[in-house]
Amino acid sequence: MALVVKPFLVKIEFIKFIKFLRRALKSMAKDYATLPYNQVRRQDREVTDETWIYEKLHKTPFGSFSTVYNGQPFINTNIFAYDEEKHVIYLHTAHQGRTRANAELNQRVCFSISEMGRFLPAKTAKAMSVEYCGVVIFGTVTIIEDELEARHALDLLLKKYFPHLTVGKDYQEITCPELEQTTVYRIDIEQWSGKKKQEAADFPGAFFYPKC
Repeated sequence: MALVVKPFLVKIEFIKFIKFLRRALKSMAKDYATLPYNQVRRQDREVTDETWIYEKLHKTPFGSFSTVYNGQPFINTNIFAYDEEKHVIYLHTAHQGRTRANAELNQRVCFSISEMGRFLPAKTAKAMSVEYCGVVIFGTVTIIEDELEARHALDLLLKKYFPHLTVGKDYQEITCPELEQTTVYRIDIEQWSGKKKQEAADFPGAFFYPKC
């Protein structure tokens, strides 16, 4: 007696197998701690276009600068300038303080910038979301001792935040005593990652968070 296999039964069993395989793959959790620092989990939201990253670094007004002391992370909010030719971030603080103390002991740092878009309502709490974009930078920090480089860094900051003012006309050039009261940092960029989520302009009910 010949064995007859009905096609619809084969299809049902195949679908069951695919569902089982998906559940099995989903249960195999990644060890994220071993992945590259700049690997983005949601690759559908990853931005690899360096032109986009350059633009964000040039136009974003401030960033978060993370240092570490004895295993304890610290985050400061700083204005900054991106030097595209040297591929570094420049920023500054007072001559003495927590940031400088941390940087002197541990050169490993992280720097990030971000922007928040509209909030996105949904029918369930879990599905509610928000638009955003940002860049995270990994690298090392150096305290600038060279006067020419320190002046270059501070000039970049002045040109970024006060582009309508001219040195020698609207304000005096940075003096040596002023430099002595300032710590200038250079973040040498080793890796970075960009990420973005943006929905259609007509997304139902989308709204911006009220400003203070």
